Amino acid sequence: MLKQNKKSTVNRIIDANINRLKEGLRVCEEVTRFILNNRALTLQLKKLRHEIDALTRTLVPRSLLLKERSAEKDVGRKLQGNELKRGSLKDVFFANIQRVKESTRVLEEFSKLININSALKFKRIRYKIYEIEKKAAGKISSISNPG
Repeated sequence: MLKQNKKSTVNRIIDANINRLKEGLRVCEEVTRFILNNRALTLQLKKLRHEIDALTRTLVPRSLLLKERSAEKDVGRKLQGNELKRGSLKDVFFANIQRVKESTRVLEEFSKLININSALKFKRIRYKIYEIEKKAAGKISSISNPG
């Protein structure tokens, strides 16, 4: 069992990664929907996003996640790295699908401290994401940039 201060830290990590995961999925979904006009990929991403919503609601109550959220004090908030570098629509998709994979892995690992069944579900979701990325890769490689 985790001590309270460790629980707070884990909840903060879970909250940040749920947000990162859902934001990244939404960006990928917008690419498949509005740029690729691909109904099947869009539906897969949408279903996955809703599955993740349901899973994360059972992991830690939203009120506890919000209680631990401290965006203004986040030491990583102003770190940017390559976040501002996007040269193409492909870059947008692949940067975000990478965020999705990484966040899913973080949620998988930290869920092991709370609920092993949730961890296993995040692992299954991660493999679904790999398959969606593979399907989307060929289609995205053929798109050109606007303007």
